[in-house]
Amino acid sequence: MASYFNSAGSRVTVIEMLDHIAGYTDREISEILKKEYTKKGVEFKLSSKVVEIKENSVIYECSGEKQAAPADKVLMSIGRRPVVEGIRLDRIGVEVERGRIKVDNRCRTNIPGVYAAGDVNGYSMLAHTAYREAEVCINNILGKKDVMRYDAIPSVIYTNPEVGCVGETEESAKEKGLDFEVSKISMMYSGRYVAENEGGDGICKVLIDKRYRKLLGVHMIGNYASEIIYGAGLMLETEMRVNDIKELVFPHPTVSEIIREAIFDI
Repeated sequence: MASYFNSAGSRVTVIEMLDHIAGYTDREISEILKKEYTKKGVEFKLSSKVVEIKENSVIYECSGEKQAAPADKVLMSIGRRPVVEGIRLDRIGVEVERGRIKVDNRCRTNIPGVYAAGDVNGYSMLAHTAYREAEVCINNILGKKDVMRYDAIPSVIYTNPEVGCVGETEESAKEKGLDFEVSKISMMYSGRYVAENEGGDGICKVLIDKRYRKLLGVHMIGNYASEIIYGAGLMLETEMRVNDIKELVFPHPTVSEIIREAIFDI
């Protein structure tokens, strides 16, 4: 993903190479986020590639044509990549694949006793992922079997409204050929959300494995999403099924109850 943000005065334009914003976020939630920021005056140029940055403008290409967006400030966001050069991995034979250190689900490299945690393994380049990977490394070094479950790593977009995601999206589940069903409800099902977010149109989407009745993913847009999504990550980490989640007691009134409402709607 390559995103470029530029502003001229109070006007903000987002130029994005993909045909949607927010990367691998659930497409429906991505559209809601785009809609919210369009209301705030942000202009989006999708399926567009920045080709040049000039003193007062950004030149981008869309449908084969070059266009210019006026700008006095530019924020360029083109993602991250592992940094493995210069640490002499080749001297001990650590395998590097497509610019990242290759590891298994215990963070082990191909060399016994050598582990890799953090951005260098290229899986999930987030600070909280690195913390968990380090724990997995240490536990296995000390002889305690521990594994990384990347599908249980939550991600958050700190916009207003917030976006919180964990596990499979509808798009990724379809790509993997999973047999799943979706429960989607408005955040307005939460009384507290209604009271504190006048006019909000957030949603909570839950994906369930049809055969095993196991949770596959939870995605939401709305304030408090960043504080709630860890709970869904815990449900995935412990491989909870629908009936298990239905027995959980959520405090009332809280916005977190939205997950319970979505589960009971299945």
